[in-house]
Amino acid sequence: MLLNGLILLVLVLLVILFGWLSWSAFHASRAWVKWGGGLLSGLLSLVLLGVTAVVVFGFYRLNIASYNYTLTDVQVAMTPEQIAVGERYAHGCADCHSSTGNLPLDGSKDNFLAGSPMGVIYAPNLTPGGPLKEWTDGDIIRAIREGVDKNSRPLVIMPSAAFHSLSDDDVQAIVAYLRSQPAVDRPLPQRNLSVMAAFFVAMDSSVISAQEPISAPISAPQPGSTAYGEYLVNSSGCRDCHGAELTGNTGSDAPPGPNLTVLVPNWSEADFIAVFNDGVDPQGQALSEDMPWKSFRLMYTDEQLKDMYNYLHGLAPVASSQ
Repeated sequence: MLLNGLILLVLVLLVILFGWLSWSAFHASRAWVKWGGGLLSGLLSLVLLGVTAVVVFGFYRLNIASYNYTLTDVQVAMTPEQIAVGERYAHGCADCHSSTGNLPLDGSKDNFLAGSPMGVIYAPNLTPGGPLKEWTDGDIIRAIREGVDKNSRPLVIMPSAAFHSLSDDDVQAIVAYLRSQPAVDRPLPQRNLSVMAAFFVAMDSSVISAQEPISAPISAPQPGSTAYGEYLVNSSGCRDCHGAELTGNTGSDAPPGPNLTVLVPNWSEADFIAVFNDGVDPQGQALSEDMPWKSFRLMYTDEQLKDMYNYLHGLAPVASSQ
């Protein structure tokens, strides 16, 4: 944080310096100094002023802007059934929130931004030994579905856009499992994003995880239906990699995924489930390492995978550049 403050101070001082140089140049007696030096220093002053304003706005978005959403007043029942369901879904969190890639969710092994000038982000320790011990169940539910932390600040790189549609029952099951894990005492560095990261956050609001507030109960469709399959596809984040219409992704920062509207209709139900069992498609091609098929297999039962298949199999094929 100190370094960020120093960089901002330097930017402000440069704005002042070039502004003063521009003012001085325009008051010079020589025409080439007045117009050449004045315009150049004035342009540099405006560019630096714009960069400074964007960076300040980025830090405001990250650290000051408050999302005062209504907090869910709920205490999760912690039934064995809830914990069992939550444990299955928690496998989908292990890719980010585990030092081993498996349960318990003791926090990421490394800084997600390592090797870049963007700063420091660790996925936090979600066991009862981590920060969540100070959070209410409502705080955790809001963080998962609405991307806002205990202090009403936005989370970053949290897939709340997908989790926004999670039902009340499913999100409470996740909280039940998080509370039931063995406490792991593994402190991790706090989020510390650089001036460059603040610039990109100001220019691209999608980096911020905050979603629209949820003001009404959410129920999942009936299992065994294509609507339930769509619910699972949406809440699993499939559209992040396979495109908003599942026709393939070529333009976002997420890993590129193929066109599922063309691919899945050519597979049988058994083929689809085998993909998640073995990580190999019906043509014998190994899935990309970016595809979290192992996590999906741990997350979902055969019945749930069948519902996802039925939904995807029923989509109208749409041609894409994939």
